[in-house]
Amino acid sequence: QVQLVESGGGLVQAGGSLRLSCAASARTFSSYPMGWFRQAPGKECEFVAAITWSGGSTLYSDSVKGRFTIFRVSAKNTVYLQMNSMKPEGTAVYYCAARTTQSLAVTLEDYRYWGQGTQVTISS
Repeated sequence: QVQLVESGGGLVQAGGSLRLSCAASARTFSSYPMGWFRQAPGKECEFVAAITWSGGSTLYSDSVKGRFTIFRVSAKNTVYLQMNSMKPEGTAVYYCAARTTQSLAVTLEDYRYWGQGTQVTISS
């Protein structure tokens, strides 16, 4: 069983930056591909970014490509989402997730473990 705990959310002005963290409880964390998703009020949960277990490959949604960076520090059992040039439409609850199949994925159903989410609010 893997427990994921997100942190780092908050209020930021448009154009600003924020870094989210996702700490995993299991030592096997380093074996799992990880992803970040977000859900804005009244909208469906959407894919943001994903990273392989090694950190060697990443994948981003078109809406965040070039502005967000996903990376992981296995020694800390933590995956991060660095968000730059943030936009008001990025206001959402951000979730990290882990899957147990060794490939990148963009759909919710492909991820087995989920964190509780952290609120990110971007003011215009």
